[in-house]
Amino acid sequence: MCTLFGAIMPLAETFNEILAALPSDWTDLELDLRVQEDRYIDAASLLVTINAQPYSHHDWHFRLVVAHQFGHAAAAPATHGTLKLLDDAGIAGELVLREVREGRVEVTQMWGRPESVRKEFRRIRAQ
Repeated sequence: MCTLFGAIMPLAETFNEILAALPSDWTDLELDLRVQEDRYIDAASLLVTINAQPYSHHDWHFRLVVAHQFGHAAAAPATHGTLKLLDDAGIAGELVLREVREGRVEVTQMWGRPESVRKEFRRIRAQ
């Protein structure tokens, strides 16, 4: 469960609200997650599927890196599913958005392609 605006909210629902508030051209984001101290190991075993990075000597327990359409991070649907697993297991926690990157386009080999193709690729991927 996550506390947001004074109300208790499931982690997966909080994640959906964070995604809904993002601009359409977001490329990746970083979230911090704090879970119940006594359920840390249970949470860690579920979070391994999205490559959550544990913090050491920090107020927050895990850093989650999420990609929108491409990149070296967990996909948003996979992250939502994992947070839903935490909710279903009864592991309470708090989720906070730390950083959002937007407006980047993946780098692809475009050698030999006309500029019109390159521009169209950037336009489509930036949406």
